[in-house]
Amino acid sequence: MLFRFLLIALLSFAALPALAQSAVQKGTAIAEEAAARNSGWGDLAVSGEMILTAGGASSTRRFDAQWVETGRGSSRSLIVFRWPGDIQGTALLTHGYAGRNDDQWLWLPSLSKVRRISSSGRSGSFVGSEFAYEDMTDQEIGKFTHTWVQDGGCPGGGTCHIVERRPRSPSGYSLQRVWFDTSNLTIRQVQYFDRRGAHVKTLTISGYRQYQGRFWRASRMVMQNHLTGKATTLTWSGYRFNAGVNPNALSPNALSRIR
Repeated sequence: MLFRFLLIALLSFAALPALAQSAVQKGTAIAEEAAARNSGWGDLAVSGEMILTAGGASSTRRFDAQWVETGRGSSRSLIVFRWPGDIQGTALLTHGYAGRNDDQWLWLPSLSKVRRISSSGRSGSFVGSEFAYEDMTDQEIGKFTHTWVQDGGCPGGGTCHIVERRPRSPSGYSLQRVWFDTSNLTIRQVQYFDRRGAHVKTLTISGYRQYQGRFWRASRMVMQNHLTGKATTLTWSGYRFNAGVNPNALSPNALSRIR
């Protein structure tokens, strides 16, 4: 009986690395398939609103955004605020790269100044919202390790793959827990944990619609800050694929010419 118990224990111990590797492989495969389904769109333009909510008060901003793919896992994006007047013309430019840190620049028209976002500054608030600068980048899979946790219910219904991703480079987060819809691998929810492991924010994504028979895009994203009770909602409308976005126009030198 003792020999049998020891044998079972040894076999169980030996299986642990294989199980862990299996979870990593499955999490990585889910993330890779989700990225593959969302590549090859070329370029797009979209309009949106940012709604800041604190307590019972809220304020609204309007913006335009453009994206263009520049290679496998790399892209450029530009968000330009159009209204109200105190933020009009403020713009965020992001150059996303595969396997290395992105570059970001903020154009402040009131100061006629382009400010580069440093690596340490990417965990800071984007224009006073609950989104950090790093949240506004494409979450390219090579920047994370991925581990499948389990399959479970999605926010709002359905079944999701729940995958934990950990940043490979310095970040304001130690961990992000992501809900991928099993039916189309769209992201339905992301939980963000700070460097101490506390659950600080939750992003809920909804209102997906399929474009060109392939690409899924959301109409609503809500970032809830559990520390402050504040929330920021991004709404997206009027997606236009193959809008002719020129990657050369999305450059730091072009920011000062934004109108």
